[in-house]
Amino acid sequence: QPQLVESGGGLAHPGESLKLSCVASGGTQNPYCMGWFRQASKKEREFVAYISWRGGSWLLADSVKGRFSITRDNVKNTQYLQMNSLKIEDTAVYYCVASVRCYSKDPSDYEYWGQGTQVSVSS
Repeated sequence: QPQLVESGGGLAHPGESLKLSCVASGGTQNPYCMGWFRQASKKEREFVAYISWRGGSWLLADSVKGRFSITRDNVKNTQYLQMNSLKIEDTAVYYCVASVRCYSKDPSDYEYWGQGTQVSVSS
């Protein structure tokens, strides 16, 4: 089973950019789909994006379309979430996820989760 470790979170001002990374180790020979969820304080966990094993298919939540992009590098066992034009409402803990099932926005479909990285957007 893969272990997932996120990095790249931090503090940003509205309109700025951050790039999250997630390194997978162990079990990476299997074709996992990967993605990102986020959870703001006192809110439900929310789908952000997913990407297929080869990176040819992906989906972004409507709330981040046009601002965020998801990519992956299977040589480095790493996926990325580029976040541009950040808004205050993007403030949340961002979780890297992986699953042998693909194309799901349901967090219960993802077996593997990172520990999360905090993204705070404030003026």
